[in-house]
Amino acid sequence: MVKAYLRYDQGAAFGVIASVDSNIAYDSSGKHLLAPALEKIGVWHCRQGVCTKTLAPSSSSRGPSFAVTSIASSSSSLLASGYADGSIRIWDSEKGICETTLNGHKGAVTTLRYNKLGSLLASGSKDNDIILWDVVGETGLFRLRGHRDQVTDVVFLDSGKKLVSSSKDKFLRVWDLETQHCMQIISGHHSEIWSIDTDPEERYLVSGSADLELRFYTVKHDLVDEQSVSGGSGVDVVNKSDLPSRNKWEVLKHFGEIQRQSKDRVATVRFNNSGNLLACQVAGKTVEMFRVLDEVDSKRKAKRRINRKKEKKSVKGAVDATENGDANHGAGEEGDRHIITVLDVFKLLQTIRAGKKICSISFCPITPKNSLATLALSSNNNLLEIYSIDSSSTTKTIAIELQGHRSDVRSVTLSSDNTLLMSTSHSAVKIWNPSTGSCLRTIDSGYGLCGLFVPGNKYAVVGTKAGTIEIIDVSSGTCVEVVEAHGGSVQSIAALPDGNGFVSGSADHDVKFWEYQTTQKPGKDSKHLTVSHVRNMKMNDDVLVVVASPDAKYIAVALLDCTVKVFFMDSLKFFLSLYGHKLPVLCMDISSDADLIVTGSADKNLKIWGLDFGDCHKSIFAHADSVMAVRFVRNTHYMFSVGKDRLVKYWDADKFELLLTLEGHHAEIWCLSVSNRGDFVVTGSHDRSIRRWDRTEEPFFIEEEKEKRLEEMFESDLDNTFENRYAPKEEIPEEGAVALAGKKTQETLTATDSIIEALDLAQAELKRMAEHEADKSRGKVADFQPNILMLGDTPSDYVLRALSNVHTNDLEQTLLALPFSDALKLFSYLKDWALIPEKVELVCRVATVLLQLHYNQLIATAAARPVLTLLKDILHARVKECKDTLGFNLAAMDHLKVRIFIIILSAIV
Repeated sequence: MVKAYLRYDQGAAFGVIASVDSNIAYDSSGKHLLAPALEKIGVWHCRQGVCTKTLAPSSSSRGPSFAVTSIASSSSSLLASGYADGSIRIWDSEKGICETTLNGHKGAVTTLRYNKLGSLLASGSKDNDIILWDVVGETGLFRLRGHRDQVTDVVFLDSGKKLVSSSKDKFLRVWDLETQHCMQIISGHHSEIWSIDTDPEERYLVSGSADLELRFYTVKHDLVDEQSVSGGSGVDVVNKSDLPSRNKWEVLKHFGEIQRQSKDRVATVRFNNSGNLLACQVAGKTVEMFRVLDEVDSKRKAKRRINRKKEKKSVKGAVDATENGDANHGAGEEGDRHIITVLDVFKLLQTIRAGKKICSISFCPITPKNSLATLALSSNNNLLEIYSIDSSSTTKTIAIELQGHRSDVRSVTLSSDNTLLMSTSHSAVKIWNPSTGSCLRTIDSGYGLCGLFVPGNKYAVVGTKAGTIEIIDVSSGTCVEVVEAHGGSVQSIAALPDGNGFVSGSADHDVKFWEYQTTQKPGKDSKHLTVSHVRNMKMNDDVLVVVASPDAKYIAVALLDCTVKVFFMDSLKFFLSLYGHKLPVLCMDISSDADLIVTGSADKNLKIWGLDFGDCHKSIFAHADSVMAVRFVRNTHYMFSVGKDRLVKYWDADKFELLLTLEGHHAEIWCLSVSNRGDFVVTGSHDRSIRRWDRTEEPFFIEEEKEKRLEEMFESDLDNTFENRYAPKEEIPEEGAVALAGKKTQETLTATDSIIEALDLAQAELKRMAEHEADKSRGKVADFQPNILMLGDTPSDYVLRALSNVHTNDLEQTLLALPFSDALKLFSYLKDWALIPEKVELVCRVATVLLQLHYNQLIATAAARPVLTLLKDILHARVKECKDTLGFNLAAMDHLKVRIFIIILSAIV
């Protein structure tokens, strides 16, 4: 009989406050902060400092999870998140649900930006493209191509009519969204541009790069007269002599530069919602805050500057020719007109210094009453901080840090009843509830490399990099004693089977045996746990791992010389030497029945040994990188292993078979712990996350899993083969090229197949119906039996259902893969569907796409001409009806708005 196993799936992920791959953003209300947490988004309440909800992709697909790489918040409750696979999800932050998924980019999404209304979304990616999305229609409008390197930032201008993009190719591009072309290319930066932004009034645009200065541009609007470049102080920025040289395509004009304080590259530049502050965050520990002066203050400052220059000239008595020209240019005959420079508008206010490297910043959209602005920042040590900015100082108001470690999770240990989880890191020990993922205790400690719970779960023991053993009181969350145990780092701690002590192994070549004792401090009534050293075993190399057999018979020690030595527990006499690994053994474990010992090494192999004779049963190439931890499931010969290749693997040590591969971590996995009953597994990683993998009731078979893995490998190889070898190499796009927004995916191909299948089925059904009518006319009366596969629909309705099931964003790519013969069949149905009011938009989109794709074939096919002529008359009339209905409804809503305003006004009066 074929053996069945129970599947493990990801149950929970916790410990991540803010990951480093994405930016943070406030929601529209300013009450919540949206922080990336690897593949999830945490919604943090700013005042309470708690995570109110988590936005996570559905776990229906068992494929790898991709990290969030960009977040953007709209003026409504909607927010957008971009991912490393190029997908974009639109979320309703209030309901916590994903509204839609948009697929278009081939590389990771690097930037997202909504327009002011929140109806359009622009996305930039590592694939060098910009895609404009219709958020309401949930579809891609078009793709803008022209940048030669990844797009780093985008910003809308002129109420969404224009778009400015920056790239690592050192250029800014201005795009006209109505004509879909690039209208201006701006150079000037000597290095990659990382961020751009414009103030709320769209007077100035700022760009930041690795250059030592910020570059500023004035913005020209279509609605403004040529003599003025922008609103506000723009009148005084450009001199009259410059106006003829300024053509209609020049949207951005260079205004000037400001020297930055830091030499690190710029990571983010952002204006606040009031437009009176500009923050420049560098790829370091500082944020430079600039004050943006209004028109009156800018003119006053320019006047003072010119007066000071005049005074200096008069004192010197001699004026240089160049200075004379400047003076005439600045004041001339118009004494009341002064040229405003960038230094007159932007003034360095203060510099915010954080403790660690800053990843991203975000201004709160609501301006507080008692300060200029509120700024949130995320650090690369899994931390969120919120600052209140005043004119003279900056105050840190909130730091969200207790819910996660500041650095890698180096060890995870479960209590005997599986209700508590202890994790260690470089400066803290944390106690968690493994079922809910909530942090119960945070204890300051040394760099903890290993740990275990003392029987009874009241105390825990932690071995540190400094060579000490820390005894922690779990209930009070305090370190009660620090024992100077070793001269080197404590690499491993193993509990003794009798529960009276433990064994520690260190880099000082010592293996030490310890016993638990209780002691009472002088002057205190309460007693606490302590440990006493009872035995010592000197080894000839650094000890990496120690483990005791459950029957208390053997103790195994892994050394830096790549061997594992096994000793008798009672006499400490040498028993076996396990030799075979080419690199040091980093982890090992002994099965509950003490029959097997498994070792994992830096040579990427797992070796399963018999503990009776020390023979190697099997050597398995287990991971693509070093094996970091391995554990048996209690009372079985099943085991889990983790490695630097980010994978968790489930094995059968009797059959030497890989049962499951669990993907989820985004960086190297350092540690692993298995519950006593084997119902869940906990792992800790370099990505600061702790993940729980739960055993489900779903059975699986080894052969089926092998077939799935082979299919996945075959499909991935097939995709790579077609893309890289046989597909024509994609040419570098011409300046400002426009393309379709979507991309071909498995979903679009499946949708195309379903439409073709529906068309064939409908065609066959129509043929059957025609034959039945012919038989009926000849007197052969018989009941017509409709095709049961059509679910009671007519052929037209059945095809319409198949077409309506296609996701709006995938429609273009789905129709692109449709052969011309099937496209012609689809045209014949459009005239009937156009009579259905709610399907007019769909019919128009399908007709437009098919006409664009098959224009040459359609005009050359005589059979298509009557259908096209009929569609021309029907669609124009139907679209006009829809337009009139929408206009009527909008007018009614405007009328209601006015009425409500009058009622409220009269109630107030």
